[in-house]
Amino acid sequence: MQTPAPVDYARATSVDHALQLMEERGPEARLIAGGHSLLPMMRLRIARPDCVIDINDLTELDYIRVEDGELRIGAMTRHATVLASPVVGEHYAIFHDAERRIADPPVRNRGTVGGSFCQGDPAEDLAAVGSALKASLVLRSSRGTRTVAARAFHTGPYETALGDAEMLTEVRVPIRPGASSAYEKVKRRAGDWAIAGAGAYVVLQDGVVGDVGIGLTAVGAPHFCAEPAEASLMGKTPTEENLRQAAQLAADACSPHADQRGPVEYKRHLAGELVLRVLRRSIERAEGRA
Repeated sequence: MQTPAPVDYARATSVDHALQLMEERGPEARLIAGGHSLLPMMRLRIARPDCVIDINDLTELDYIRVEDGELRIGAMTRHATVLASPVVGEHYAIFHDAERRIADPPVRNRGTVGGSFCQGDPAEDLAAVGSALKASLVLRSSRGTRTVAARAFHTGPYETALGDAEMLTEVRVPIRPGASSAYEKVKRRAGDWAIAGAGAYVVLQDGVVGDVGIGLTAVGAPHFCAEPAEASLMGKTPTEENLRQAAQLAADACSPHADQRGPVEYKRHLAGELVLRVLRRSIERAEGRA
């Protein structure tokens, strides 16, 4: 039987209390909400925190709202809540597309947006969504609050820009009038991690691409995004040729690893194909054809 190493437990009652507990318990303390990523790693003893701090009572971080021209999602918002939110769907269908493909209903019912970002998994869906949308993440500690771009938040596999005794409290996405978006993912079976996943948003202005963002997961894309592909589309008409060129640039920028889910060339090809699909669907949605 796989059992975690001995660990202390504490339950936070507010954000301030959680930060206090993190400072008291030291850098080997870990926050836990849904626990669907942390607990399996603890059972395998890949993760061995000294203390887990339960933050399920932090309902102050469970919200979705529009404020100051941004879509704001609290870190304790559950995946199922994001999937069911008409406000999220009105502005960014990419969230609904991605949430439908995250794991299974039990995980979506308990897992949180903040947990997905902070786990730092290189195959995480919302990391690709956040990078595609050029979101920003609000981090809070007892010293104050700072904002980090989603594209700078993940510093390596399972590594983030979070400092000691610091927690993610909010995800902010600029609302872009006229933006349409989409997400696609290929996996071996229901509930599995992605072999590859891609998301994009597009803003059309007078028939040309005025703004675009492309995110990728599980294929070693730098910072979960494809900036050369984005640059190739700016100011151009969204023809099939231009979309294919962008998709190829996105694939070329990836550095996937061969594993039980497939060889390198297959994953790179899949990355390009998924980018092409999400760009096409985003254009179709922008033009009212989807």
